[in-house]
Amino acid sequence: MKNRKRKDFEIKFYEALLRERPDFFHALASLGDAYTRKGFYREGLAIDRKLSDLKPEDPIVRYNLACSLSLLGEIEQSLEELKLAVLLGYDDTPYILQDKDLANLRNHPRFETFYQKLARVQQHT
Repeated sequence: MKNRKRKDFEIKFYEALLRERPDFFHALASLGDAYTRKGFYREGLAIDRKLSDLKPEDPIVRYNLACSLSLLGEIEQSLEELKLAVLLGYDDTPYILQDKDLANLRNHPRFETFYQKLARVQQHT
């Protein structure tokens, strides 16, 4: 119960802050994370889309967008965003196999092909 209240407070805090400063990147990122942890995946996706508009070449932003899309079953878009995140410099390859937010994507046949190619490329660098 205490953790739920903290999350409710956290979400309300960031929402209020963003009413004053709608493009405050760090508040947006924190709110998106809070939404996702709370299970508000659509709200988290909306935040991740806004973050990707603000910082389109940030690999972490693109990775988080891939996660939100995966959580909502938008597998093709999730894979494209994950590919973009890697191209932009996301390099925590082992975490891709552990991140629970990407579970839906990992179950897709195209993911295995992508990951095998990624692993081969990283072996040669």
